[in-house]
Amino acid sequence: MEVLDTVIGFASDAPFDAEIHLLSHAGKVEYLDISPNDVSRRRIRLSTDKGTDCAIALAREQRLADGAVLKLESDRAIVVRLSEQEWLAVSACDQAAALELGYFAGNLHWKVRFDGTILLIALEGPMQTYLDRLEVILAQGKVKVVGPND
Repeated sequence: MEVLDTVIGFASDAPFDAEIHLLSHAGKVEYLDISPNDVSRRRIRLSTDKGTDCAIALAREQRLADGAVLKLESDRAIVVRLSEQEWLAVSACDQAAALELGYFAGNLHWKVRFDGTILLIALEGPMQTYLDRLEVILAQGKVKVVGPND
């Protein structure tokens, strides 16, 4: 098992960019796919896309992010690849429903963003869990699902 305790830089930063580029052409870059839900964790155990078992144990001041280089040797590299966040898109039928939806999402501490009048809810679990929580206001017609959104 690889113990990775430092973010040494980012794949897009010099001098790492050139080395990572050359290693990737040789098929010697291993990627740790990390979900947006896990990116804030300091300690996590995962396997790379090539099967290397890795234990990440970062200091408090370090954070994982897309492109974080956790290991760089002459013959291989281990780089974080952040998977894409999935979103549930919902729309309120009027201002009162929008206030209720906002209050509801806030009480549940859901991560959200706005796209005009659409509220995008970051899915940190199964979509059905979110739909179940919204069931009452969905059934009342106050809010409608307008789709998953990327």
